[in-house]
Amino acid sequence: MISQLRGAVLVVDGQTVVIDIHGVGLSVSVPERTAQMLRPGEDTLLHTSMIVREDDMSLTGFGLAEERDLFDLLRSVGGVGPKSALGVLQHYTADDIASAIAREDDSAFREVSGIGPKTAKLIVLTLQGKLAPPSTPAASLAVESSVSGGDQAAIVQALVGLGWSERVAKKGVADMLAALDEGENPSVPELVRKALQLLGPQTSREGR
Repeated sequence: MISQLRGAVLVVDGQTVVIDIHGVGLSVSVPERTAQMLRPGEDTLLHTSMIVREDDMSLTGFGLAEERDLFDLLRSVGGVGPKSALGVLQHYTADDIASAIAREDDSAFREVSGIGPKTAKLIVLTLQGKLAPPSTPAASLAVESSVSGGDQAAIVQALVGLGWSERVAKKGVADMLAALDEGENPSVPELVRKALQLLGPQTSREGR
């Protein structure tokens, strides 16, 4: 099974990207916020889930391994296919999902196209006890900020794609958000640059 891809981005077309792996172009479905962070010609790292059917094989990719693992967990729920699982991860971050499961709140999942009330309840029941608890403010991204959870996750994905570990990337984003002036609302690319400035030289990637 293909669980990770690292290579140059050839094409970004909506929620489909093509990654050059030693001269072979692999098509990968990704969440919209991941696609928005990818640029043709740049190297990237995607954590992937390979779906094998009788008449088809496909790859779905994510900037974070925890999102890939969540995607696979969601697909293990009866009635949740790859499209619906990707829809959940398009709407919500990993912390959002963990929080909804912890609260036994199925209403969030009912907002996703293709997921009805029965399936939403089944998601909550099936995933109870299978997810790590949501991050605390001291842990990483749960910082009061005008930056949405989806944008915060996209910034982490960009940093991971540039070579930082998820742990270091999350801490860098949390520090960057805490340093923003009140009312400041930079674009996602500007926020990525601010986080890179705080993280420092690439030689310190794993030392923080």
